[in-house]
Amino acid sequence: MASPPLPPARDSYRQPMPWKFHRVVQALNALGTLWIVLLMVLINTDVLGRNLFDAPVRGVTELVSLSIVGIVFLQLADTLHSGRITRADVVLQGLEQRRPRLAALLHAAFHLVGAVLMATILWAAWDPLWESIRMREYVGAIGDFTAPAWPVRLVMLVGLAATLATFLLLVWADLRRFAALGRGGLA
Repeated sequence: MASPPLPPARDSYRQPMPWKFHRVVQALNALGTLWIVLLMVLINTDVLGRNLFDAPVRGVTELVSLSIVGIVFLQLADTLHSGRITRADVVLQGLEQRRPRLAALLHAAFHLVGAVLMATILWAAWDPLWESIRMREYVGAIGDFTAPAWPVRLVMLVGLAATLATFLLLVWADLRRFAALGRGGLA
């Protein structure tokens, strides 16, 4: 005897994504976490070097400031996929129970607006990347420590593209959930 079909998921978060894209998102998140660990090692090495040997590690503040931006964008798509991005949960939780189809449409609208925002930021960040490469933009002071800025700008674009794709896949999942909940009004 076949088991009854499972009810549609409450929302589209934490669900497997097409083409196993959630694995890509998780890998970017893991890379961001590894980057945090490396930063902690660097900061602790700098503190120990300053206090024990009177020899600080050059460029730590510059690397930390660049890294924060890169880490945020690497982990943004997974934050979205896992449902930890900021949204109006109070309204949606009530709708999930009373009017699940309407909740699915609101989720889809939220994700569509997010996709438009990510696409806009991605488009706006493209030229600064090429300009950074062209002019050899760097942080730090010549003769002391310098680091190119373009790698972090590239990481930003990768994170933005992954977040845009995640938003679009969530829109698709929300619309599929809407359809699975039936055609009889927004009940």
